[in-house]
Amino acid sequence: MFHNSQLLFERAQRFIPGGVNSPVRAFKSVGGTPVFMQRAQGAYLFDEDGNHYIDYIASWGPMILGHAYEPVVQAVREHVLTATSFGAPTALEIEMAELIISMTSNVDLIRMVNSGTEACMSAVRLARGYTGRNKIIKFEGCYHGHADAFLVKAGSGLATFNIQTVPGVTPGVAADTLTAPYNDLEAVRELVAAHPDSIAAIIIEPVAGNMGCILPESGFLEGLRQICDEAGIVFILDEVMTGFRLAPGGAQERLGIEADLVTYGKVIGAGLPVGAFGGKKAIMEHISPLGKVYQAGTLSGNPLAMIAGYTLLKTLKEDPSIYSSLEQKTLYLKKGLTEALEHSGVPFQVNQLGSMISVHFSKTPVVDFATSAASDVELFKRFFHELLKRGVYLPPSAFESWFLNNALSLEDLDKTIEAVRQSLKAIA
Repeated sequence: MFHNSQLLFERAQRFIPGGVNSPVRAFKSVGGTPVFMQRAQGAYLFDEDGNHYIDYIASWGPMILGHAYEPVVQAVREHVLTATSFGAPTALEIEMAELIISMTSNVDLIRMVNSGTEACMSAVRLARGYTGRNKIIKFEGCYHGHADAFLVKAGSGLATFNIQTVPGVTPGVAADTLTAPYNDLEAVRELVAAHPDSIAAIIIEPVAGNMGCILPESGFLEGLRQICDEAGIVFILDEVMTGFRLAPGGAQERLGIEADLVTYGKVIGAGLPVGAFGGKKAIMEHISPLGKVYQAGTLSGNPLAMIAGYTLLKTLKEDPSIYSSLEQKTLYLKKGLTEALEHSGVPFQVNQLGSMISVHFSKTPVVDFATSAASDVELFKRFFHELLKRGVYLPPSAFESWFLNNALSLEDLDKTIEAVRQSLKAIA
């Protein structure tokens, strides 16, 4: 079934560390050979062995309208004839910035970068430069990219590979990163009290996607906002996953919370490499060339990434009914998954918000990293492979959110639910 993928993986391991360019792709957390993809269309992936799958990764979020969305493909096709990169300003960068700012309630200025990691790294550097402080607070299980400061009790990839400490991250950097359990406001208050006038920023995924889909409890984000206001701390929302996926204005709009700085990625590139960070003018003016906080990138504002993202975002802005359609599909899937899991008798939790959803094989509610890590990972491995055999492609880790795309049909969802039923019978 995966003969060509096996050959490609063997070949890849001769030239690429672990045979992959991002660790979770190696399938180490679920076992087996990673599936090498050849093409994608709409809601489907097609591998090198001629198999096809209903896709619940959506390239880890950006393919919100499905793969090879024709307006995006056409826009890129036209613009590639103009240039692939200038290393100079373009009008398109302005149009992209204007569009993003028009869709958000509190972003005055925005800077384009090339990845979510860059965006979060730059936002933290800016917060430090703005406040003159060094420490940050992040949350156990939240993943903000692989910059040194974020690899302390991070989620997803580190959890997948059971890495507790990361070689190469200096003790000094680690000491400046304070961690608290997600959804634990009191722990944050204690950290702030223990480090007065030392904390530059609190950074958080407003809906965590890297320990499965974890929702903020009522009052949690509002409490963080209050703490930041009282202590002069910059509040950073990492919306690399949630930005323009949960609502036209992202999680800020959906959850009714405003940050000082926001980071974006995924959807704003429509599948091309891109990221951005933006926020309040008083803070963003400290970024070079206006201020002394340095940040740069040769490919920042790349024209192909800009036109792809602009085309997708403009569609989302002009037709916000896409979000209700996506949510209805996700709720339909959630209902089917819940019924199938209840009938199987295995302990489970299904977490969902908007078009993000995850299944945890656990008896207790999954509200933070500790409860996520306590779920039955071995059962998930078997569940993953049974679904893969039945043409359903999930994230190859128990610590990742699933992402729905609007190209999914009710027939696709029904096929998925039936595949879940069959898979649960097979692993019972």
